[in-house]
Order: sequence, then C-alpha cells, then structure tokens
Amino acid sequence: MTAPSPAAPVTARAGTGPPGSAVPPGRAAARALVTPQRLAEFFAPRSVALVGASETSGWARFIVAASAAVGYTGPLLPVHPRHATVFGRPTVRSLRDLAEPADLAFILAPTEAVPSVIEDAGAAGVRNAVVLASGYREAGPSGRALEDELVVAAARHGILLLGPNTLGFLNTAASVAPFALTVPLPLAAGPVGIALQSGALSSALLGFARSQAIGVSTLASLGNEAMISTTDVIDYLVADEQTRVICLFLEEVGDPAAFSAAAQRADAAGKPIVALKVGASQAGQQAALAHTGAVAGNDAVVSAALRQLNVIRVSSIESLLSTAALLAYQRCPRGRRMGVLTSSGGACDVIADRASAEGIEIPPFSATTTAAIAAALPSFAAARNPLDCTGYVLANARTSALTAIDRALEAAVDDPGLDFVLSAGFSIPEARPPGQAAALLEERIAWVADRMAAAPIPVIPLTMTCTDVTGYARELLGAHGIHVLPGMELGLQALGNALRWQEGRGSVRPIGHVVPGGSAPAVAWTETRARDLLAAAGLPVVPGGLARSADEAVEVARDLGTPVALKINSAEITHKSDIGGVLLGLSGDAAVRAGYERVVAAAAGHGGSDAVLVTAMRAGGVEVLAGVTMDPGFGPVLAIGLGGVLVEVLRDTSLRVLPAGPDEVRRMLGELRGFPLLQGARGGVAADLDVLAQIISDLGELACSVPGLQAMEVNPLWVLGGQVEALDVLVVAGQRDPDDKHVEFASQGSLDT
Repeated sequence: MTAPSPAAPVTARAGTGPPGSAVPPGRAAARALVTPQRLAEFFAPRSVALVGASETSGWARFIVAASAAVGYTGPLLPVHPRHATVFGRPTVRSLRDLAEPADLAFILAPTEAVPSVIEDAGAAGVRNAVVLASGYREAGPSGRALEDELVVAAARHGILLLGPNTLGFLNTAASVAPFALTVPLPLAAGPVGIALQSGALSSALLGFARSQAIGVSTLASLGNEAMISTTDVIDYLVADEQTRVICLFLEEVGDPAAFSAAAQRADAAGKPIVALKVGASQAGQQAALAHTGAVAGNDAVVSAALRQLNVIRVSSIESLLSTAALLAYQRCPRGRRMGVLTSSGGACDVIADRASAEGIEIPPFSATTTAAIAAALPSFAAARNPLDCTGYVLANARTSALTAIDRALEAAVDDPGLDFVLSAGFSIPEARPPGQAAALLEERIAWVADRMAAAPIPVIPLTMTCTDVTGYARELLGAHGIHVLPGMELGLQALGNALRWQEGRGSVRPIGHVVPGGSAPAVAWTETRARDLLAAAGLPVVPGGLARSADEAVEVARDLGTPVALKINSAEITHKSDIGGVLLGLSGDAAVRAGYERVVAAAAGHGGSDAVLVTAMRAGGVEVLAGVTMDPGFGPVLAIGLGGVLVEVLRDTSLRVLPAGPDEVRRMLGELRGFPLLQGARGGVAADLDVLAQIISDLGELACSVPGLQAMEVNPLWVLGGQVEALDVLVVAGQRDPDDKHVEFASQGSLDT
C-alpha cells in the first residue's frame, strides 16, 4: 500500500442506467449484501480503521475532528505502512495486523492502492468500508471498469461499500462520524436524516442546520453508489427510529423503480421525503417529433414523478431543511385554514401574500375569538385575522410575562374555524437579558410551550426573518421543545410543502409502466395507421377517409359533408403545415378537387405520395393536447395541455408518469391554467370532464401496449360538451404498416399540423 492521500472526490456522477439495463454479475452479487441488518451495522460501527491516515492528510484530520464533534469514544485505528504513530495513536502496517477486525475501514488510500486494501480487509474479516478515492465511474469507461472490479472484489469478500468518491457519513445517535469534512459546531442530534449525491455540499447543509437548531440523525455522502444507493439509505432512514424526516440532495434518479418503491415505504411509515433535485435540463428529445416531447422534458418528468410519489421537491438548501424541520418538530396541520398572529401590519400583508401563493386560507376569526382577542388589544387595534397586535407591546415597559400576542394565541387555538395558528411573536435575544427581563422572557417561553402542547390544533412559531438561532436562544427554546420557522418566506414555503405532503399521504402508488419492446427501429406512422390504432381501441376519431385521387377526395368529402380538412398522409412528412401539406375548411367539389392537387404537389418534393386524408371539420369547443412520450428513466409519461401549436409556447401542461386512471386525469385537467375554458368560460360549452378524463386515461393505457413506443399524441383532441374526437394523431413506435416507407425516428423537431 502507498501512503499519499487520494484526490478529493469529484462532483461529476455517472448514471446507473435505466431500469432493465444490463447489470454486471459482480454488481448483482453485491446487491445481496445490502440488507436492512447490514445497513444498520454499517452506519453504527463501534470501531473505525483509518487506512492511509497520516498527520499530513486533511481527510484524516477531518475524520478525527468529526468523531470528536459527535462524541465518538470508540477506537480510531490508524493503518499506515510507514508511520509508527498518527495523531498520537499507534499504527499498524495493514488491516491484517489489527488485533481484531474493525467494524468499518475508511479507506483513504489513493485509487491504485484500493484493490490491495480490499484484499487486506477481506483477509482481516472487515465487513464494511468507505472508499474516498475518485477516478471510478465518474471518470468514464476505464473508471467504470475499475469500479466494477472494485465491486466484484468487495462482494467476493462479503464487504459492504459506501462510495467510491465519497466523504463518508455521520450518525449522531450512534455517536460515530467517519466523515472527511468539516462538521460545524455545535452539531445537534435530532430527527432529520440526510442523504446526498454530493460530498462537499454536506458542510453547507450542516451549517444551515446548525444555524436553525435543526438536529440531524444520519448524514451520508453517497458518492458513486457502487453498492449502497440512494434508495438503500432511504430504506435505512425509514427503519431508523431517530429519523422522522428524510432529506435528499439528488443529481439523478438512477433507478426510478427502486426509488418509487422506497418512496412508497417511506409514505407508509409516515416519514416525509424532502428532495432538492438539481440538473434541470432542456426538454427531452426522445419523442421530439411530437409536442409532447417538447413539454415533457427530463426535469418536468422528475417533478411529476416526485409529486406522484408524495416527495416534496424544493429548490434550495434553506427550503429543504426548513421544510424538514417543520415536519420533524411540529404537529402537521390537517387543513389549510390558518390563524395569523403578529405585531406588525406589514408582516400581516407579507404573510397573506405568501399564504395565497401556497393555497393557504386566512378566514375571519369566530365572534367568540374576536371578542376574546379584542379584550387584550389596545383600543385602536382591530381584532381580525391576520392579527396585528401593533407595536404597542414593544413601546411599553413589560410588567408581566405574557403579551397581547400570547393572549390572542390563547383564544385562537380554540377557534373552530381554524386548522392551525401561525404565531409570529418570537424575537429571542442572542444573550440572556439582564435583570427581571430574563425572568419574564423565560416565564413567557415556558407558558407558550405549555399552551402549544395543550392546544387542540397545531401552533407554529415563526420569526420575521431567517436569523441564526445561537447560544442563549438555542438553549432556551431547546429546553422547552420549541422550534421556530426561519422567516416568513421560508416559513410559508415550508407550510405549503407540509400541507401538500399531508394531503398526499396514502395515495402513493408504483409508477413506471413497462412498454413491450419492438424489434423495428422507432418510426413515424402514417396518420391513417395511427387513427386505425385508436379506433380499434374504441377511442373516438373524427370521421375521415383516405383518397388517392382528386375524384376520391371529392367522394369522401361528399360522404362527410363539407367543410373538410385535407392532409397529406405520409410517414416521411411530419411537418405537414410547413410544406403546405394541410388545407382546412374546404367546401364544394371544386375546392376539394383543387385542394387535393395542391396538397399532393406540395408534398411531391418531400418524399410524399398521392395519399391524402380527408376529414370532417369541427367548429367551436376546446382543443386539448393529450400525448404520451417515453422518458428514458421513468418510462411512459402522459402530458395534457391546451391543444394546437401554442402548447409549447404557453407551457400550460400537466404531467404524470403512467399509469394514470380517470380520477388522476381529472386532477391533471384541474391543474391547467386554461381549465376554465373546459368549464365553459366566456359563454363556451362546458366539457363533460368525466368523458374526457376516461378517453385520455384510455389513450395512456393504449400507448403502454404499443411495442417500442416513443410517442403517441392526439393534438388536438376536440371537446364540445360530451363530444370528444381526435382530430390529428401521431404515433412514433417500433412497429409500422408494411406499406409505410421506413422513416427513422428523428431526434429533434415538432409536429405542426
């Protein structure tokens, strides 16, 4: 073994591949090692060997400091081939030389030395290891091969690995921290578990947790997840008695099926998952021939999937931990009716605005509550919700422990029209006030704590701004079990997140649908072929017929009744309007005959044919887009929006990972900003939403049955009351009509018909 420390773990991570991708045999064998019992042992080692530790190694110094920060009293065993002592501790040359096997080996050795350390660990009976070194899967094909070899070797010896390319973990309940990064002090033990697909960001999370007195149970930096994955740590935290809320920092969801199952288990256990997912991308290109592919981008699909799994998605570290703290320390509200108590009219305005954005109601106080509150206010203050107790309480010397806000709290918690109370009356000094002021403050905090505990509805304390909770305040609030939300902005975000989680409990179902594979490359079908597919499944399609001559076009138009639409019917031409391949509103034989010739002529230079689809025109109603596209990770995704080409411009869409039944589709329709149009806004005919939802749900089910599907889109799907018809249909799949020309699936573009 060589002595130099490895390079710092890098942040770039490679994906684990979509479900169903080939798994090397060594990795498959390694999965058998990742059991609940092994994970519990892994994250609570009683002895830790530091392989490659030296006093010049910053990583080793971090581990020693982190161990002290969590109060670790077990043995830290330096292993080094050349140093006799490290940090005042005697070393051994190899893991084989330990008097008894360490519970965990933290491997600080460089990449090229790791294989020999694994062999030593296996020979010594060490069952668990953390690998700091980088240069594995994140470094490309050669690194991936190196990582596969590492996993095979570890699995052969029955060694469970965290990493490589990781900084380790800390566990406050077990008072152990094989963690190669700074731990901001003081570190409080508590109910928030954290798993990160990152290393150095760990300190930032711990720093904010410290500033807001948020206690941490376990924090794990996951690295490359060669053995222990994100979903494994979720399962560990679900089983961990200390953890009440799970925080995730995600760069990817490498195995959506496993993640979905873990989220289900967390929901069943009543443990919220809050996720900061980064890496938003441009719209996915897997089905970009359709508008659906343009609106169902990778990040939009992830958001839809997380919402379906009742995972709270946030956009910042501050929101991540603020939301987690609310769910971990407070009683979660069971409804959206909020009472607001402040000493500032401006704060009332800010809170009201933020509450509105989160869908939180601020109803009037009941008459009884209003009278009780009014009795505690100065004559010039109004007893209404949200309540401004005015600066009167600040401008006068305190003679008693309780303030007007506290008296208002006493009344508001019994208001039958409220589901919870937000009390913005907390301003705790950094240091203990002098003289009698300290006694009054401490008496008041004790009273508030008792009232919160006895209140029939949750009472949630809030500071006006996000300020650090330090020293005296941390000690005083902690002694009474009070946790204060950090500021109005973060606080109301956290409340909205918590309410959505509470409302979603028990509704988590497996997502992702296996679509049968097709042997043929994905191709665009002719529209007649796509229409036949829908019609055969019982889905309504606008009447029409195929014409191969002007005379046939006239005959079809006569049967349908004019006006009619004419469209070139060619798999090679997906942008029909762009080349003049679509004509609308044609009436009379002469117009239809001339229109046929124009459409065929326009398509002649683009690989077209003489086949023209003639369909009935529809007027009035609302046009909807309903499409399914394949996400490379989550599988088929349903998108609903207002129809036509404006769907990409307006971005007014709702997404779900399939399957989605009619009830779920109804909810999707209700999420659209344009939903009032379907309800008959401005004198329009209200759509039969039950009929529409059933048809769209059936479309999603049909899409999942098409071999090799890449996209299925109806745009527009015309709706007038209970009448629903597909006016234009696109299918891109690994199956085609033998009469179609073979058109390879394009990687970019959109259908504009």
